Amino acid sequence: MLMRLNAFGYGWIARLLLCACAGQLYGCQSIPTMVPDMALHKPHPVQLEGVDGPLSTSRSRAILARLEQSGAVTNIFEKHLALEAEIAGTPLVVGNKVEILVDGPTTYTAMFASIENAKDHINMETFIIEDDEIGQRFSELLIRKQMEGVQVNLVYDSVGSINTPRAFFKPLLDAGVNVLEFNPINPLYARKGWQVNMRDHRKLLIVDGEIAFIGGVNISSVYSSGSFGKARSSTEGTPWRDTHLLMKGPVVSEFQKLFMATWSAQSGNTLSPANYFPEPGNKGSEVVRAIGSSPDEPYSQIYVTLLSAINSAETLIFITNAYFVPDFQLLAALKEAAMRGVDVRLLLPGKTDSAMVFHASRSYYDELLSAGVKLYERQNALLHAKTMTIDGVWSTVGSTNLDWRSFVHNQEINATILGQAFGAEMQKMFEHDLQHSRQITLEQWRKRPLNARLKEKAARLWARWL
Repeated sequence: MLMRLNAFGYGWIARLLLCACAGQLYGCQSIPTMVPDMALHKPHPVQLEGVDGPLSTSRSRAILARLEQSGAVTNIFEKHLALEAEIAGTPLVVGNKVEILVDGPTTYTAMFASIENAKDHINMETFIIEDDEIGQRFSELLIRKQMEGVQVNLVYDSVGSINTPRAFFKPLLDAGVNVLEFNPINPLYARKGWQVNMRDHRKLLIVDGEIAFIGGVNISSVYSSGSFGKARSSTEGTPWRDTHLLMKGPVVSEFQKLFMATWSAQSGNTLSPANYFPEPGNKGSEVVRAIGSSPDEPYSQIYVTLLSAINSAETLIFITNAYFVPDFQLLAALKEAAMRGVDVRLLLPGKTDSAMVFHASRSYYDELLSAGVKLYERQNALLHAKTMTIDGVWSTVGSTNLDWRSFVHNQEINATILGQAFGAEMQKMFEHDLQHSRQITLEQWRKRPLNARLKEKAARLWARWL
Protein backbone atom coordinates (compact mmCIF):
# COMPACT_ATOMS: atom_id res chain seq x y z
CA MET A 1 0.00 0.00 0.00
CA LEU A 2 1.65 3.22 -1.19
CA MET A 3 0.66 5.50 1.64
CA ARG A 4 2.87 7.17 4.26
CA LEU A 5 5.35 4.56 5.45
CA ASN A 6 4.89 4.13 9.19
CA ALA A 7 7.62 1.53 9.33
CA PHE A 8 9.33 1.95 12.68
CA GLY A 9 6.80 -0.33 14.32
CA TYR A 10 7.82 -3.20 12.01
CA GLY A 11 10.83 -5.51 12.22
CA TRP A 12 14.00 -4.51 10.37
CA ILE A 13 13.50 -7.15 7.68
CA ALA A 14 9.93 -6.03 6.95
CA ARG A 15 11.13 -2.46 6.94
CA LEU A 16 13.82 -3.05 4.34
CA LEU A 17 11.52 -5.13 2.14
CA LEU A 18 8.86 -2.43 2.22
CA CYS A 19 11.33 0.28 1.28
CA ALA A 20 12.89 -1.87 -1.43
CA CYS A 21 9.46 -2.41 -2.99
CA ALA A 22 8.78 1.31 -2.76
CA GLY A 23 12.09 1.99 -4.51
CA GLN A 24 11.08 -0.24 -7.40
CA LEU A 25 7.71 1.45 -7.71
CA TYR A 26 8.99 4.98 -7.35
CA GLY A 27 11.89 4.57 -9.74
CA CYS A 28 14.73 7.03 -10.04
CA GLN A 29 12.78 10.19 -10.75
CA SER A 30 14.21 13.29 -9.10
CA ILE A 31 13.22 16.89 -8.62
CA PRO A 32 14.61 18.96 -11.51
CA THR A 33 17.32 21.51 -10.85
CA MET A 34 15.37 24.76 -11.17
CA VAL A 35 13.54 23.71 -14.31
CA PRO A 36 12.95 25.92 -16.16
CA ASP A 37 16.22 27.79 -15.63
CA MET A 38 14.80 31.00 -14.25
CA ALA A 39 18.13 32.76 -14.54
CA LEU A 40 17.56 32.81 -18.29
CA HIS A 41 14.20 34.55 -18.02
CA LYS A 42 14.00 38.31 -18.32
CA PRO A 43 11.14 39.33 -16.04
CA HIS A 44 8.28 41.02 -17.83
CA PRO A 45 6.09 43.68 -16.23
CA VAL A 46 3.61 41.99 -13.91
CA GLN A 47 0.09 42.21 -15.30
CA LEU A 48 -3.01 41.54 -13.25
CA GLU A 49 -6.42 40.32 -14.36
CA GLY A 50 -9.84 41.44 -13.16
CA VAL A 51 -13.45 40.55 -13.83
CA ASP A 52 -13.18 41.96 -17.36
CA GLY A 53 -9.82 40.41 -18.26
CA PRO A 54 -6.24 41.78 -18.17
CA LEU A 55 -5.72 45.16 -16.54
CA SER A 56 -3.56 47.82 -18.13
CA THR A 57 0.14 47.88 -17.26
CA SER A 58 -0.23 51.17 -15.42
CA ARG A 59 -3.17 49.93 -13.33
CA SER A 60 -1.35 46.69 -12.54
CA ARG A 61 1.68 48.67 -11.38
CA ALA A 62 -0.49 50.90 -9.19
CA ILE A 63 -2.13 47.92 -7.48
CA LEU A 64 1.19 46.15 -6.91
CA ALA A 65 2.74 49.34 -5.52
CA ARG A 66 -0.13 49.65 -3.05
CA LEU A 67 0.25 46.01 -1.99
CA GLU A 68 4.01 46.40 -1.62
CA GLN A 69 3.89 49.38 0.72
CA SER A 70 5.27 48.46 4.14
CA GLY A 71 7.87 49.51 6.66
CA ALA A 72 10.33 46.93 5.38
CA VAL A 73 11.88 47.17 1.94
CA THR A 74 11.40 43.96 -0.04
CA ASN A 75 12.01 42.79 -3.58
CA ILE A 76 9.41 40.03 -3.43
CA PHE A 77 7.26 41.79 -6.04
CA GLU A 78 9.90 43.01 -8.47
CA LYS A 79 12.16 39.99 -8.17
CA HIS A 80 9.67 37.15 -7.91
CA LEU A 81 6.24 37.80 -9.39
CA ALA A 82 7.24 38.19 -13.02
CA LEU A 83 9.12 34.91 -12.85
CA GLU A 84 6.17 33.28 -11.09
CA ALA A 85 3.92 34.26 -13.98
CA GLU A 86 6.34 32.66 -16.43
CA ILE A 87 6.45 29.46 -14.37
CA ALA A 88 2.85 28.96 -13.31
CA GLY A 89 1.16 30.14 -16.47
CA THR A 90 -1.90 31.31 -14.52
CA PRO A 91 -2.82 34.94 -13.95
CA LEU A 92 -2.67 37.04 -10.81
CA VAL A 93 -6.35 37.87 -10.33
CA VAL A 94 -7.73 40.91 -8.48
CA GLY A 95 -11.16 41.33 -6.92
CA ASN A 96 -11.25 38.31 -4.61
CA LYS A 97 -12.33 37.70 -1.04
CA VAL A 98 -10.21 35.15 0.87
CA GLU A 99 -11.04 33.77 4.32
CA ILE A 100 -8.72 31.61 6.41
CA LEU A 101 -10.42 28.55 7.90
CA VAL A 102 -8.58 27.05 10.88
CA ASP A 103 -9.09 23.32 11.52
CA GLY A 104 -11.76 20.84 10.47
CA PRO A 105 -14.87 22.08 12.34
CA THR A 106 -14.63 25.61 10.90
CA THR A 107 -13.86 24.25 7.43
CA TYR A 108 -16.70 21.73 7.40
CA THR A 109 -19.21 24.28 8.71
CA ALA A 110 -18.34 26.63 5.83
CA MET A 111 -18.41 23.78 3.28
CA PHE A 112 -21.77 22.45 4.44
CA ALA A 113 -23.29 25.95 4.29
CA SER A 114 -22.01 26.52 0.74
CA ILE A 115 -23.21 23.10 -0.45
CA GLU A 116 -26.63 23.67 1.14
CA ASN A 117 -26.96 26.93 -0.84
CA ALA A 118 -25.74 25.46 -4.16
CA LYS A 119 -28.05 26.20 -7.09
CA ASP A 120 -26.21 24.88 -10.16
CA HIS A 121 -23.30 22.52 -9.52
CA ILE A 122 -20.80 21.17 -6.99
CA ASN A 123 -17.32 19.97 -8.00
CA MET A 124 -15.29 18.17 -5.35
CA GLU A 125 -11.77 16.72 -5.63
CA THR A 126 -10.25 15.06 -2.57
CA PHE A 127 -7.42 12.74 -1.62
CA ILE A 128 -9.34 11.04 1.19
CA ILE A 129 -13.07 10.56 1.66
CA GLU A 130 -13.81 8.12 4.46
CA ASP A 131 -16.87 6.05 5.28
CA ASP A 132 -17.32 7.61 8.70
CA GLU A 133 -19.57 10.23 10.29
CA ILE A 134 -18.12 13.15 8.29
CA GLY A 135 -17.94 11.18 5.04
CA GLN A 136 -21.54 10.04 5.44
CA ARG A 137 -22.69 13.58 6.12
CA PHE A 138 -21.03 14.80 2.93
CA SER A 139 -22.51 11.86 1.00
CA GLU A 140 -26.04 12.52 2.25
CA LEU A 141 -25.81 16.22 1.49
CA LEU A 142 -24.36 15.70 -2.00
CA ILE A 143 -27.06 13.12 -2.80
CA ARG A 144 -29.79 15.50 -1.64
CA LYS A 145 -28.43 18.34 -3.77
CA GLN A 146 -28.18 16.04 -6.79
CA MET A 147 -31.83 15.04 -6.29
CA GLU A 148 -32.73 18.75 -6.16
CA GLY A 149 -31.21 19.22 -9.63
CA VAL A 150 -27.73 20.47 -8.65
CA GLN A 151 -25.13 18.60 -10.68
CA VAL A 152 -22.51 16.99 -8.41
CA ASN A 153 -19.13 15.81 -9.73
CA LEU A 154 -16.73 14.01 -7.37
CA VAL A 155 -13.09 12.97 -7.85
CA TYR A 156 -11.41 10.88 -5.14
CA ASP A 157 -7.96 9.32 -5.02
CA SER A 158 -7.78 5.54 -5.20
CA VAL A 159 -4.91 5.18 -2.70
CA GLY A 160 -5.94 7.99 -0.36
CA SER A 161 -9.40 6.43 -0.07
CA ILE A 162 -8.22 2.82 -0.17
CA ASN A 163 -10.04 2.00 3.07
CA THR A 164 -13.36 3.36 1.77
CA PRO A 165 -15.51 0.49 0.44
CA ARG A 166 -17.02 0.74 -3.03
CA ALA A 167 -20.42 0.37 -1.36
CA PHE A 168 -19.94 3.90 0.03
CA PHE A 169 -20.07 5.36 -3.50
CA LYS A 170 -23.06 3.33 -4.75
CA PRO A 171 -25.78 5.63 -3.31
CA LEU A 172 -23.98 8.61 -4.87
CA LEU A 173 -23.86 6.90 -8.27
CA ASP A 174 -27.48 5.76 -7.99
CA ALA A 175 -28.55 9.35 -7.33
CA GLY A 176 -26.81 10.56 -10.51
CA VAL A 177 -23.61 11.98 -9.00
CA ASN A 178 -20.65 11.71 -11.38
CA VAL A 179 -18.00 9.82 -9.40
CA LEU A 180 -14.46 9.44 -10.74
CA GLU A 181 -11.78 7.31 -9.06
CA PHE A 182 -8.39 8.91 -9.71
CA ASN A 183 -5.82 6.47 -11.11
CA PRO A 184 -7.39 3.24 -9.76
CA ILE A 185 -4.91 0.91 -8.11
CA ASN A 186 -6.97 -2.10 -9.19
CA PRO A 187 -5.49 -3.11 -12.59
CA LEU A 188 -8.97 -4.17 -13.72
CA TYR A 189 -10.01 -0.52 -13.66
CA ALA A 190 -6.70 0.90 -14.86
CA ARG A 191 -6.67 3.58 -17.54
CA LYS A 192 -4.16 4.26 -20.27
CA GLY A 193 -0.84 5.48 -18.88
CA TRP A 194 -1.53 3.91 -15.49
CA GLN A 195 1.14 4.54 -12.85
CA VAL A 196 0.39 3.28 -9.37
CA ASN A 197 2.51 5.97 -7.73
CA MET A 198 0.77 8.96 -9.37
CA ARG A 199 -1.72 10.30 -6.83
CA ASP A 200 -4.23 13.15 -6.58
CA HIS A 201 -3.43 14.86 -3.27
CA ARG A 202 -5.58 17.93 -3.97
CA LYS A 203 -8.41 19.09 -1.71
CA LEU A 204 -10.70 21.26 -3.82
CA LEU A 205 -14.39 22.11 -3.56
CA ILE A 206 -16.11 24.48 -5.99
CA VAL A 207 -19.75 25.55 -5.60
CA ASP A 208 -21.65 27.14 -8.50
CA GLY A 209 -18.37 28.37 -10.00
CA GLU A 210 -18.49 31.19 -7.42
CA ILE A 211 -16.93 29.73 -4.27
CA ALA A 212 -13.74 27.68 -3.98
CA PHE A 213 -12.25 25.85 -1.00
CA ILE A 214 -8.65 24.59 -0.96
CA GLY A 215 -6.17 23.58 1.73
CA GLY A 216 -5.12 20.54 3.73
CA VAL A 217 -8.41 19.21 5.10
CA ASN A 218 -9.57 15.83 3.79
CA ILE A 219 -13.06 14.38 4.26
CA SER A 220 -12.57 12.43 7.49
CA SER A 221 -13.76 12.44 11.10
CA VAL A 222 -10.17 12.83 12.34
CA TYR A 223 -10.72 16.56 11.69
CA SER A 224 -13.86 16.71 13.83
CA SER A 225 -12.29 18.63 16.71
CA GLY A 226 -10.31 21.86 16.80
CA SER A 227 -6.68 21.94 17.90
CA PHE A 228 -6.66 25.06 20.11
CA GLY A 229 -8.97 23.83 22.87
CA LYS A 230 -7.90 22.19 26.10
CA ALA A 231 -5.79 19.04 25.80
CA ARG A 232 -7.90 15.95 25.20
CA SER A 233 -7.56 12.66 27.02
CA SER A 234 -5.69 9.81 25.35
CA THR A 235 -8.98 7.97 24.80
CA GLU A 236 -10.34 10.83 22.69
CA GLY A 237 -7.45 10.77 20.23
CA THR A 238 -5.19 13.58 19.03
CA PRO A 239 -6.86 16.62 17.40
CA TRP A 240 -5.63 17.57 13.92
CA ARG A 241 -4.32 21.06 13.18
CA ASP A 242 -5.00 22.15 9.59
CA THR A 243 -5.63 25.23 7.45
CA HIS A 244 -8.05 25.75 4.58
CA LEU A 245 -9.19 28.74 2.49
CA LEU A 246 -12.60 29.92 1.32
CA MET A 247 -12.39 32.11 -1.79
CA LYS A 248 -14.91 34.12 -3.77
CA GLY A 249 -14.27 36.14 -6.90
CA PRO A 250 -12.78 35.81 -10.39
CA VAL A 251 -9.96 33.45 -9.29
CA VAL A 252 -12.56 30.71 -8.72
CA SER A 253 -12.64 30.23 -12.51
CA GLU A 254 -8.93 29.36 -12.44
CA PHE A 255 -9.55 26.64 -9.85
CA GLN A 256 -12.47 25.41 -11.93
CA LYS A 257 -10.15 25.02 -14.92
CA LEU A 258 -7.81 22.88 -12.80
CA PHE A 259 -10.72 20.63 -11.78
CA MET A 260 -11.83 20.29 -15.39
CA ALA A 261 -8.29 19.42 -16.48
CA THR A 262 -8.11 16.60 -13.93
CA TRP A 263 -11.50 15.25 -15.03
CA SER A 264 -10.46 15.28 -18.67
CA ALA A 265 -7.01 13.76 -18.03
CA GLN A 266 -8.63 10.90 -16.11
CA SER A 267 -11.07 10.25 -18.97
CA GLY A 268 -14.11 10.90 -16.84
CA ASN A 269 -17.58 10.71 -18.38
CA THR A 270 -18.64 13.85 -20.20
CA LEU A 271 -19.77 16.27 -17.52
CA SER A 272 -23.46 17.11 -17.49
CA PRO A 273 -24.23 20.63 -18.71
CA ALA A 274 -24.01 23.31 -16.01
CA ASN A 275 -23.00 26.93 -15.64
CA TYR A 276 -19.42 26.06 -14.71
CA PHE A 277 -18.03 29.49 -15.57
CA PRO A 278 -20.56 32.14 -14.48
CA GLU A 279 -19.82 35.79 -15.11
CA PRO A 280 -17.36 36.69 -12.34
CA GLY A 281 -17.99 39.56 -10.00
CA ASN A 282 -15.70 41.69 -7.87
CA LYS A 283 -15.92 40.21 -4.36
CA GLY A 284 -13.04 41.83 -2.50
CA SER A 285 -9.55 43.30 -2.60
CA GLU A 286 -7.32 40.23 -2.54
CA VAL A 287 -4.91 39.43 -5.39
CA VAL A 288 -4.71 35.65 -5.86
CA ARG A 289 -3.03 33.14 -8.17
CA ALA A 290 -4.28 29.56 -8.51
CA ILE A 291 -1.42 27.09 -9.00
CA GLY A 292 -1.80 23.41 -9.75
CA SER A 293 0.95 20.89 -10.32
CA SER A 294 0.88 17.40 -11.81
CA PRO A 295 3.48 14.67 -12.39
CA ASP A 296 2.39 14.75 -16.04
CA GLU A 297 4.18 18.10 -16.36
CA PRO A 298 7.96 18.45 -16.90
CA TYR A 299 8.37 20.13 -13.48
CA SER A 300 6.26 21.00 -10.45
CA GLN A 301 4.99 24.53 -10.87
CA ILE A 302 4.33 24.79 -7.15
CA TYR A 303 7.83 23.59 -6.26
CA VAL A 304 9.56 26.13 -8.49
CA THR A 305 7.21 28.88 -7.28
CA LEU A 306 8.02 28.14 -3.64
CA LEU A 307 11.73 27.96 -4.37
CA SER A 308 11.65 31.27 -6.24
CA ALA A 309 9.74 32.94 -3.41
CA ILE A 310 12.19 31.70 -0.77
CA ASN A 311 15.15 32.87 -2.84
CA SER A 312 13.50 36.30 -3.19
CA ALA A 313 12.80 36.74 0.54
CA GLU A 314 14.48 39.62 2.35
CA THR A 315 12.87 39.89 5.80
CA LEU A 316 11.02 36.77 6.95
CA ILE A 317 9.93 33.27 5.92
CA PHE A 318 7.35 31.58 8.16
CA ILE A 319 6.59 27.98 7.11
CA THR A 320 4.12 25.53 8.59
CA ASN A 321 4.26 22.06 7.05
CA ALA A 322 3.15 18.56 7.93
CA TYR A 323 5.70 16.47 6.01
CA PHE A 324 9.11 18.11 5.68
CA VAL A 325 11.55 15.95 3.71
CA PRO A 326 13.28 18.52 1.45
CA ASP A 327 15.50 17.92 -1.57
CA PHE A 328 18.93 19.55 -1.70
CA GLN A 329 17.69 22.69 -3.51
CA LEU A 330 14.95 23.51 -1.02
CA LEU A 331 17.24 22.74 1.90
CA ALA A 332 19.94 25.00 0.46
CA ALA A 333 17.44 27.81 -0.22
CA LEU A 334 16.25 27.82 3.41
CA LYS A 335 19.78 27.74 4.82
CA GLU A 336 21.01 30.47 2.47
CA ALA A 337 18.03 32.69 3.36
CA ALA A 338 18.82 32.37 7.07
CA MET A 339 22.51 33.08 6.47
CA ARG A 340 21.71 36.30 4.57
CA GLY A 341 19.73 37.57 7.56
CA VAL A 342 16.17 36.48 6.75
CA ASP A 343 14.16 35.39 9.81
CA VAL A 344 13.43 31.79 8.76
CA ARG A 345 11.08 29.83 11.02
CA LEU A 346 9.85 26.29 10.44
CA LEU A 347 6.85 24.95 12.35
CA LEU A 348 6.77 21.15 12.05
CA PRO A 349 4.87 18.33 13.77
CA GLY A 350 5.72 17.24 17.30
CA LYS A 351 3.83 14.04 16.52
CA THR A 352 2.67 12.59 13.23
CA ASP A 353 0.74 9.83 11.51
CA SER A 354 3.98 8.64 9.86
CA ALA A 355 6.94 7.73 12.05
CA MET A 356 9.18 7.24 8.99
CA VAL A 357 8.54 10.79 7.72
CA PHE A 358 8.82 12.19 11.25
CA HIS A 359 12.32 10.81 11.74
CA ALA A 360 13.42 11.64 8.20
CA SER A 361 12.33 15.23 8.80
CA ARG A 362 14.31 15.43 12.03
CA SER A 363 17.44 14.25 10.23
CA TYR A 364 17.69 17.77 8.70
CA TYR A 365 17.44 19.65 12.00
CA ASP A 366 21.14 19.91 12.79
CA GLU A 367 22.17 21.55 9.51
CA LEU A 368 19.14 23.87 9.53
CA LEU A 369 19.76 24.99 13.12
CA SER A 370 23.47 25.43 12.36
CA ALA A 371 22.55 27.77 9.50
CA GLY A 372 20.36 29.92 11.76
CA VAL A 373 16.92 28.53 10.87
CA LYS A 374 14.55 28.55 13.87
CA LEU A 375 12.69 25.26 14.42
CA TYR A 376 9.48 24.64 16.35
CA GLU A 377 7.38 21.53 16.89
CA ARG A 378 3.61 21.82 17.38
CA GLN A 379 2.39 20.22 20.60
CA ASN A 380 -0.98 18.71 21.63
CA ALA A 381 -2.14 18.28 18.03
CA LEU A 382 -1.24 16.44 14.87
CA LEU A 383 -0.01 19.17 12.51
CA HIS A 384 -1.30 18.71 8.95
CA ALA A 385 -1.31 22.29 7.62
CA LYS A 386 0.72 23.45 4.59
CA THR A 387 1.22 27.22 4.64
CA MET A 388 3.94 29.80 4.03
CA THR A 389 4.22 33.57 4.33
CA ILE A 390 7.18 35.63 3.09
CA ASP A 391 8.12 39.23 3.87
CA GLY A 392 4.60 39.81 5.20
CA VAL A 393 3.24 40.33 1.66
CA TRP A 394 3.39 36.95 -0.14
CA SER A 395 1.50 33.94 1.24
CA THR A 396 0.43 30.49 0.11
CA VAL A 397 -1.99 27.87 1.42
CA GLY A 398 -2.72 24.54 -0.18
CA SER A 399 -2.24 20.78 -0.24
CA THR A 400 1.50 20.74 -0.95
CA ASN A 401 3.92 19.21 1.53
CA LEU A 402 7.62 20.04 1.41
CA ASP A 403 8.67 16.56 0.40
CA TRP A 404 9.59 14.52 -2.66
CA ARG A 405 6.16 12.91 -2.91
CA SER A 406 4.37 16.25 -3.32
CA PHE A 407 6.89 17.64 -5.79
CA VAL A 408 7.42 14.56 -7.97
CA HIS A 409 4.52 12.14 -7.69
CA ASN A 410 1.39 14.02 -6.59
CA GLN A 411 -1.16 16.34 -8.11
CA GLU A 412 -1.27 19.32 -5.76
CA ILE A 413 -3.09 22.65 -5.60
CA ASN A 414 -2.19 25.94 -3.89
CA ALA A 415 -3.30 29.55 -3.81
CA THR A 416 -0.78 32.38 -3.53
CA ILE A 417 -2.14 35.61 -2.08
CA LEU A 418 -0.47 39.03 -2.23
CA GLY A 419 -0.82 41.88 0.20
CA GLN A 420 -0.06 43.06 3.73
CA ALA A 421 -3.53 42.56 5.18
CA PHE A 422 -3.65 38.86 4.35
CA GLY A 423 0.03 38.47 5.23
CA ALA A 424 -0.70 39.94 8.68
CA GLU A 425 -3.47 37.36 9.19
CA MET A 426 -1.09 34.58 8.24
CA GLN A 427 1.58 35.86 10.64
CA LYS A 428 -0.96 36.11 13.45
CA MET A 429 -2.03 32.50 12.83
CA PHE A 430 1.61 31.36 12.76
CA GLU A 431 2.42 33.16 16.01
CA HIS A 432 -0.67 31.66 17.64
CA ASP A 433 0.60 28.20 16.69
CA LEU A 434 4.01 29.04 18.16
CA GLN A 435 2.31 29.56 21.53
CA HIS A 436 1.36 25.88 21.38
CA SER A 437 4.78 24.76 20.18
CA ARG A 438 8.21 23.84 21.55
CA GLN A 439 11.30 25.53 20.13
CA ILE A 440 14.21 23.25 19.26
CA THR A 441 17.67 24.67 19.92
CA LEU A 442 20.93 23.35 18.52
CA GLU A 443 22.39 22.78 21.98
CA GLN A 444 19.51 20.63 23.19
CA TRP A 445 19.16 18.90 19.82
CA ARG A 446 22.71 17.58 19.98
CA LYS A 447 21.92 15.98 23.34
CA ARG A 448 19.22 13.70 21.91
CA PRO A 449 19.67 9.94 22.56
CA LEU A 450 21.50 7.55 20.26
CA ASN A 451 18.38 5.57 19.31
CA ALA A 452 16.77 8.77 17.95
CA ARG A 453 19.86 9.45 15.82
CA LEU A 454 19.79 5.91 14.42
CA LYS A 455 16.13 6.23 13.46
CA GLU A 456 16.85 9.53 11.73
CA LYS A 457 19.73 8.07 9.72
CA ALA A 458 17.68 5.03 8.69
CA ALA A 459 14.69 7.14 7.64
CA ARG A 460 16.90 9.61 5.74
CA LEU A 461 18.06 6.77 3.46
CA TRP A 462 14.49 6.47 2.14
CA ALA A 463 13.64 10.19 2.05
CA ARG A 464 12.81 10.14 -1.67
CA TRP A 465 10.29 7.33 -1.26
CA LEU A 466 8.24 8.59 1.66
